[in-house]
Amino acid sequence: MLFIFDMGGVVTSTFHMELLYEKLNMTKEDFFTICNCYGTHYFSDLETGKITSMQFWTLFNNKLGTIQHQMIEETNEQIQTLNFSKKFLIEKVPEIHTDLFRLFFHPSKNLQTIELIKELKKKHRVICGTNTIQSHWENHMERGDYSFFNQTYASNKIGVAKPDKEFFTTILEAENAIPEETFFTDDKEENCKAAAECKINSVHFTSAEELRKQWEKYL
Repeated sequence: MLFIFDMGGVVTSTFHMELLYEKLNMTKEDFFTICNCYGTHYFSDLETGKITSMQFWTLFNNKLGTIQHQMIEETNEQIQTLNFSKKFLIEKVPEIHTDLFRLFFHPSKNLQTIELIKELKKKHRVICGTNTIQSHWENHMERGDYSFFNQTYASNKIGVAKPDKEFFTTILEAENAIPEETFFTDDKEENCKAAAECKINSVHFTSAEELRKQWEKYL
């Protein structure tokens, strides 16, 4: 049997994006509007390894500067369609010179999940299938968080991210695994649904205790 674990929210705590939004003086919606406006997809590109973390912030600063200039000059009607929050329109957004994704990333381990991984590894192949970015990949590597697994498949390394079904088919192909004999857990329901649509046995992660109950017969 093959068991696939998500990392953030399952094996470790997740990145608190709220700290980033607070530093930038903007809402979540404002942040992703800047990332995605005018045909750009900066965060997606970061998550699939197309750009580095510092390249992301350079692009973000440039896009932010363009938008702010257009707002001042009132030369671009498209600004009106972006629906920025009142907070963004009033408060000054600082130019970023350091990697905030790394600065605010301090994950803690879920020891109960790690113990379950260790037990499953005695009889089965256990891997990590995670959406991540360069900064967080490096941090997890330094901490040894991926060492609990036989193998790790990270979105920034394989070039595709959950919930894209290609993420799962890529892993199945690499592992020469049969979907019906593969098990997956993730704290995001949309990712579990995508895995299930690939005929992978999928469990929405709520706690290590509940996951142990679901997979107890395989221990």
